[in-house]
Amino acid sequence: MVTAIVNPLVQEVLDLIGIFAFALSGALLAVRKRFDAVGIAVLAEVTALGGGVFRDLVIGAVPPVAFTDIAYFTTPLVAAAVVFFWHPRLARIRRFVLLFDAVGLGVFCVAGTVKALNFGMHPLPAVALGAATAIGGGLLRDLLSGEIPALLHPRSEIYAVPALLGSALVSILAVLHLLTPITSALAALIAVVVRLLALHYGWRAPLARGTTAQ
Repeated sequence: MVTAIVNPLVQEVLDLIGIFAFALSGALLAVRKRFDAVGIAVLAEVTALGGGVFRDLVIGAVPPVAFTDIAYFTTPLVAAAVVFFWHPRLARIRRFVLLFDAVGLGVFCVAGTVKALNFGMHPLPAVALGAATAIGGGLLRDLLSGEIPALLHPRSEIYAVPALLGSALVSILAVLHLLTPITSALAALIAVVVRLLALHYGWRAPLARGTTAQ
């Protein structure tokens, strides 16, 4: 069994950073959709906790930490309050949604893979679960707000690929016994940068031969 030797405090910090970043992206999208205060809070919570809850259920860490650690539940509410009172001008919100979504994606793919490895998963399915942790909240956010999920939209820049890349780096580092807080942060940063580059340059996954994006 491969384990990811990461201090539990580091694991929690990674989770909370990802939760805050995703909650900001959910709350900002709620503002763009003109949701009220309750809608902003709900979308922030779902976006921030959806992927982590899925991860915990799959690996058997029940009840999910989102329901046992008050910091996990209150952090999205703090992010929602920040957005509610101090959100940028509406014309700039989409850019901030994408930025915070990229940060959450990078942090969660690392945190999810680390936790999966520490619960005894093989490195390969741990990669898949780490990526699912990263994209789950964004998927739920888009569905609840009436958007076509970035994961599925043919015109969207690559979304799952950066998460898979970050997760794969974590598993490889764990197998090589090189996983540390610094290398974990580097893996997260690489995932974030790849996602931001995809947004900037319009990198998209290939379509089936003979088809075009609608």
